[in-house]
Amino acid sequence: MLKVGIVGATAYTSLELIRILLRHSNVEIAYLGTRRETNDRISDIFPSLMKTFDMPCSRITECDMPKNVDMVFVALPPTVSMKYVPKLLEAGIKVVDLSADYRFSDKSIYERWYKEEHTDSSGLEKAVYGLPEVFRERIKNAVLVANPGCYPTSAILGLYPLISKDFVCTDDIIIDAKSGISGKGRESNEGTHYCECNENIEAYNVGKHRHTPEIENVLSLISNSDISVCFTPHLIPMNNGLLCSIYAKLKENVTDEGTREIYNVFYSKEPFVRVKTDGKLPRTKDVVNTNFCDIAVNFVNGRAVILSSIDNMTKGASGQAVQNMNIMYGFDETEGLK
Repeated sequence: MLKVGIVGATAYTSLELIRILLRHSNVEIAYLGTRRETNDRISDIFPSLMKTFDMPCSRITECDMPKNVDMVFVALPPTVSMKYVPKLLEAGIKVVDLSADYRFSDKSIYERWYKEEHTDSSGLEKAVYGLPEVFRERIKNAVLVANPGCYPTSAILGLYPLISKDFVCTDDIIIDAKSGISGKGRESNEGTHYCECNENIEAYNVGKHRHTPEIENVLSLISNSDISVCFTPHLIPMNNGLLCSIYAKLKENVTDEGTREIYNVFYSKEPFVRVKTDGKLPRTKDVVNTNFCDIAVNFVNGRAVILSSIDNMTKGASGQAVQNMNIMYGFDETEGLK
């Protein structure tokens, strides 16, 4: 059995990780680390786990190391994660990091958007971006996987076939995205109070959301050219679920039917991507609590209108993290996720 730990065990993503790992036949959860002063059981923090999983949490600092674990999921905030990951790697523990701290090989991009000096250049050199549908072969041999953000997962999977085939004008891509409130994290703030979120939809961080450079960076790697996107996220009054509406201008020689076929070919063997057909469109209701990404492509006035939907906490975070672990250790990629 692979012994795994979770550092940052009080996050929403950690609860989802625990639920998935408890049904994984090759894994034992051996450690839960938290930065809290108290020494609670995990079921005290998440009462839904009571009598299912009551493991005590351990207080962890930057100098502490989990004992008797083979790999660790790090579910700490950006700028905090990189203070813990180096010592885990030094101890020979493989890591899947759910923060943004290792998603950019060029640390200047990170520092510009996260307003913090990146202190682990060595880790950046080791890190592999953990989008299996694009980087599976590299993930297999990784010691550190940078789990993608939720919006980038949905947006990149939606655009990947067209970008890789050079079917769209890369200077005119618009991404309109909507996510459930859990995407804002568990820390309390006025913007996530029930009275503020209920019966409301609103855009936020227009033109300055930190997932913008992540989307641009990965798409640029895929296309071997500089790509910029106009990305606007919105919060909608539900817990989980994410839908991207993507508008990309097609190049003149590209046909509608040829484009649809490209999606079928690209994703025919992917266990967690479902391409919609017969005019059916993705809905958040169909992907919540699953690791699936549902995609449909339509055509309006010379543009591809790509709809891509995921559960922001599963395929957009914890489910994809377990999918990456499965690839790293040679398990069935769907283990624990179907």
